[in-house]
Amino acid sequence: MKIALLGYGKMGQIIERFAIERGHEVVLKISIDNLEDFTVSNLEKADVAIDFSAPDAAVDNIYKCFEANLPVVVGTTGWYGKLQEIKNDCLSSNNTLLYGSNFSIGVNLFFHLNKVLARLMNNYPAYEVQVEEIHHTQKLDAPSGTAMTIAEEIIEELDRKSEWLNEVVGTQIPDVIKNDQLLIESHRIENVPGTHTVVYSSEVDEIEIKHTAHSRAGFALGAVVAAEWLQNKQGFYNIADVFNFNA
Repeated sequence: MKIALLGYGKMGQIIERFAIERGHEVVLKISIDNLEDFTVSNLEKADVAIDFSAPDAAVDNIYKCFEANLPVVVGTTGWYGKLQEIKNDCLSSNNTLLYGSNFSIGVNLFFHLNKVLARLMNNYPAYEVQVEEIHHTQKLDAPSGTAMTIAEEIIEELDRKSEWLNEVVGTQIPDVIKNDQLLIESHRIENVPGTHTVVYSSEVDEIEIKHTAHSRAGFALGAVVAAEWLQNKQGFYNIADVFNFNA
């Protein structure tokens, strides 16, 4: 499989390592230093693109891949306000895209566990729920895409919550939280790859589920696995389609 890497920072370099270890070839590496190489003709040399760029670049990168008729795996977050628009354009132009807020196998197991727990907690209204996420200070978006996915899946399963609210600790004054709102508390600390916690608290006890990433390697490997899964497919997919824990 020939891969185009869109975003060749720390994550892109780890993805390259896993891709080569799994027998693939990286034929294009795009960073801020060589944007002149980011052309349709160069993209056409690849079988798939993997995007771990920046929120303000992801949408343009996706449309450039569509122009080249190149399937694209998008690990960048912070662009989901245009998700429905891009889905419509992907399907209408017979292109292929797979996106996810987190490609780690462990995190996707955590997503599934989170949904099951939220569904169970419908029967126990004494418990208040909160999401916490901790990331490195270079992370550009808050809350993280992973935290948003966790919160949205809780809202989908837990009848007493209808929307989430974000507080970036140390930079924002917390808003008054309504009963139907779910707080996502964001922390930015040096050298933290990513920690996500869901806490259900009552007057008598507390239930907590937590995922801690030790490095970026799990995200990178998952992105390569997703690119492999996407081969010979057409359409619009989410990382959950790859793992399919409900099967």
